[in-house]
Amino acid sequence: MRRRSFFSSLAAASAPAALAQTARPSPSDKLKISAVEMWRLEGQRELLRGVDRQHQAQPLHIYDEHRPKPYRDDPNPTKETARTSALYLRIKTDSGLEGLYGPIDFEAAFVVDRQLRPFLIGQDPLAGEALWDKMARLNRHARRGHFMMGISAVDNALWDLRGRYFKAPVYRLLGGPTRPAVQAYGSCLGFSVEPEPVRRKCVELKNQGFVHQKWFIAYGPGDGAEGLKKNVELVRNLRESLGDDVDIMFDAFMGWNLDYAIAWAKQVEQYRPRWIEEAFAPDKIEAFAQLRRSTSVPVASGEHFYNRWEVHDNLKAGAVSVVQADPEWCGGVTELVRICAVASLFDAQVIPHGHSLHAALHVVASQSPMTCPLVEYLITKMRSYYQFEKNVPRPEHGKIALPERPGFGIELDESAIEKQSRVEWS
Repeated sequence: MRRRSFFSSLAAASAPAALAQTARPSPSDKLKISAVEMWRLEGQRELLRGVDRQHQAQPLHIYDEHRPKPYRDDPNPTKETARTSALYLRIKTDSGLEGLYGPIDFEAAFVVDRQLRPFLIGQDPLAGEALWDKMARLNRHARRGHFMMGISAVDNALWDLRGRYFKAPVYRLLGGPTRPAVQAYGSCLGFSVEPEPVRRKCVELKNQGFVHQKWFIAYGPGDGAEGLKKNVELVRNLRESLGDDVDIMFDAFMGWNLDYAIAWAKQVEQYRPRWIEEAFAPDKIEAFAQLRRSTSVPVASGEHFYNRWEVHDNLKAGAVSVVQADPEWCGGVTELVRICAVASLFDAQVIPHGHSLHAALHVVASQSPMTCPLVEYLITKMRSYYQFEKNVPRPEHGKIALPERPGFGIELDESAIEKQSRVEWS
């Protein structure tokens, strides 16, 4: 019974028809948050074991014992059924109005339940600026890391609640839309970087409409000269396979040092990459600035920026030309919009990291295409990331159409949920 009643209330809160029939509180009736709940949804999904597991370069790979061997897809993959789960945040008000957001990272969920939930009870969910500021002032560690991730989860759920209150998509509350659909770039995490699989896959993706593709570098300094050669060959292979009308981007996931990055960039400039992403850890601002001064390849970073001040410091130092702040981690929709304003002062682009999609899509849709031209779509991850949702955002011919449902338009799929339980940490 608990499962059924929980899903029914969420479905009612998610459905536009139900919203239209719900009496909205009058302006004189101040809404109050009555509950902040984290729910674990469980089910199962099918997967293909043995393929799309290509590793990427990582900082730890300078150690021989932690560096994986070159990856090959299994020529005979097997289909399996695997258990899957996700955390969703539900914020309720005394009027019955609710906000829903997910999936939520475990680290963020713990912060929300233990530290933000008691504070949020009784607060006005429509007072977005005040609530964000209060949460940021609540804890000495709120500036970044897991606490900021918790703030992000709450902020996104509150934007969904406000969308339901005003019966409008979040991007409309932000002043948008600036276009009817958002161009997505195909993020190729997991796909083999061996030459022949790359040729096949990149052309396949181009035919699907992904005229912007990001590939993940597999080798770093620990792999020596041979690894560097393979990283350069990946770029050459993609450009020759795709021609000149497709953007190609590359992600090194903090696995390089400055000398290595410059050596790679000098050799691949002729192939015109759109950017090299996160060559170093994000705190190495001077290394990013030196790399940017040393090459014509644009430099991107920011999925681990946690606030507008970090973005400003990097842009002022000339460290990046593409900011990849993630609304699941950087403070939610509220802070990402501020980051877009900061970036526009420097004529930098904001292309959010695609850890998730809902919040990023709505922010990008509300901003000038000059500032926010693209949204990231992690192809392999998105196969199952929204396992428990209806109306999953998916690109068609490389573009994601903007939803018209209130809030983020998240509606849970009862048929995909085998078990659900309230998560609390004592």
